[in-house]
Amino acid sequence: MGKLSGLSGSHTLLRMKKAFLALLGLLIFPAYSGAQDWSAPVRGSWVRTQGPAQAGDVVLVTDGRDGCEIVVGSNEHTAVKQAATFLAADIEKISGYQPPIVLSPTGRRVAIRFETRADGRWEAYQVRTDNSTVWLVGSDFRGTAYAGYALSERLGIDPLYLWTGYTPERRPTLVMKATNLSIAPPTFRYRGFFHDDEDILPRPFDENGYPLQTGTVPKEWYARFFETALRLRMNMVAPYVRVQRPHDIQKMASDWGLIYTSHHYDSLLSNPWGFTRFGLAEARNAGTEWDWFKNRQGLLNFWRGGVLENRDLDAFWPVGLRGTQDRSYTFPEGTSEDEKNKAYREAIEAQVAMTKALLPEGKTPLFHFTLYTEMLPQYLSGKLEVPPEVTIVWTDDNDGHMRALPQAKDQWKHGVYYHLAYFSTTTRLTKQIAHIVAPSRVEEEFRNIVKAGATEYMLVNVSELREYVMEARMLAEITWDANRAFAQPNAAERYTRWFSREYFGTDAAADAEKAYGKYYRILNSYDQISVGSNAVLDALSSIRSRKPVEPEKLRSLEESARTYQDAMQTIDAANARMPSEQKQYFYENVTFPLLVDWRQTSAAIKLIQAANSSDATTVRKLAFSASDDLKTLEEEILRAERPPFEHWYRKTWIRNDDSPYNLHRSYERIQTFLIENYLKP
Repeated sequence: MGKLSGLSGSHTLLRMKKAFLALLGLLIFPAYSGAQDWSAPVRGSWVRTQGPAQAGDVVLVTDGRDGCEIVVGSNEHTAVKQAATFLAADIEKISGYQPPIVLSPTGRRVAIRFETRADGRWEAYQVRTDNSTVWLVGSDFRGTAYAGYALSERLGIDPLYLWTGYTPERRPTLVMKATNLSIAPPTFRYRGFFHDDEDILPRPFDENGYPLQTGTVPKEWYARFFETALRLRMNMVAPYVRVQRPHDIQKMASDWGLIYTSHHYDSLLSNPWGFTRFGLAEARNAGTEWDWFKNRQGLLNFWRGGVLENRDLDAFWPVGLRGTQDRSYTFPEGTSEDEKNKAYREAIEAQVAMTKALLPEGKTPLFHFTLYTEMLPQYLSGKLEVPPEVTIVWTDDNDGHMRALPQAKDQWKHGVYYHLAYFSTTTRLTKQIAHIVAPSRVEEEFRNIVKAGATEYMLVNVSELREYVMEARMLAEITWDANRAFAQPNAAERYTRWFSREYFGTDAAADAEKAYGKYYRILNSYDQISVGSNAVLDALSSIRSRKPVEPEKLRSLEESARTYQDAMQTIDAANARMPSEQKQYFYENVTFPLLVDWRQTSAAIKLIQAANSSDATTVRKLAFSASDDLKTLEEEILRAERPPFEHWYRKTWIRNDDSPYNLHRSYERIQTFLIENYLKP
């Protein structure tokens, strides 16, 4: 691994001897592959689980009482120090012993040594055992930190534990196998999570019980997001949309090694959402109108405020001209396309020049311009020019299908903005209940993305992340090593098979994999999860109006119910074979999203049968039975609302009374119907 392989020394002979020993180590110890080929277990794979320690092994902890130390030099980046802090806590979770973190080795203990040896490569790293030392060496500070996160997983820590609830197997004596892992730089240079529409997260509420869009999300949620990104070797995060932005949040991201960025309307991280809401315009002397033609200096002052606030952080600066919400810029009536392109170009050029002028000396700015909605045709017209240092970011259709990709190599670097989660204000649909962008779609699109060379940047919309961690992990691993992931066909099948084995155990893996297959066939669009809910409301209307429902509607719902029943049989088979501690996450990731529509489909079938019946007793009986289906769903919702996800499916400004995704809506409507028609004194 080049400069990462040898230990430095002042004497030439000593350096040569140590370099030879390092090379010998590379020849003796097998190089463990990463997880991108998805062929073998990863979590805990470096732990000696049977028999005594063997030659080359390193005993990290003995009997939970005595063990190693973690060495982090004072000159290491804060990202490395944070990785060391996590690693110490991880070892304690596994063994009961928390290693001390020291500035230099004491010589009295086994040492886990973090060390950055800059060699010009991007985020490469090595994990290597050498007698009584475990070396975690990076080609830059992020590479060094990633070496620590890789070690944590191979010792038994699930990178997704904050969402899966996985607890590592306890090992009071923790023995690490002789190891030499060398990881080359990633395929995608910048890789990040976008936490869009943080609607479910705790914050202050308004008089109607809805979360305030002007509220502040607690810091511990962002710490959860950032830790997950780091453990998956992501290096970028876009943490907020319609919320207050305490500076210590983005500083925490930067200190931990994550580049702070944002979405396409948040030019220069200036937070246009707070132009009037948070008083930012007044504070930045930006005037009162978001108008490039009438208030150009005011907008420049506003954007300047974003740069000044964040210039000491590691940031990837969005550029462009959009509105103060996630909407296109409103041009004066009659503005020609040439005039629009001129305004876009002038605004972007001004933003780039301003940022360069305001950043500290020696800090090279990064810029991205996202071709979202109205920007794509403007760019494809060939009339919209952007500075050469700006990365062009291509977008999907919000459902995981790329709208366009670069067709030829040009002077710009290219990347992508991708959606696993999406919220539409026009249809009131939200993707915060079910994951429907299947691994097969991810594979197909990212093969094309890599082929097109759009690998400078990848930001994926994961909203609050909980529902999307399976596919988010797949994306993290593809973007790290796409060549390995795509070296063989059927990457999606290999990943799903590996994920089922890794997360639900060998005995349950085959049935879990089949369950995922049936899941994605059923929930193949976000419309599907509201079919049963809408059918319930339509059936109630038919009962009230005494209009029978057409037979085809009933047959279609009955066919859906049979499909759900078949999927549940497979789910039951998987549940019967997996350890109890793995069942909750399987329920949340596979079972529950199916139950949301299945219970309401079942209720709708009974209500349609009631609508088509002329017998009052039969109608009443069927209505009560439908109500029981939805009471069951209420109980199933509560099971999915385990700590810290309490009230995850409550009504919010996104999931309001008109939304088919308000899970309580159908139940409340049926109860009202029963009270009005059958339960009055």
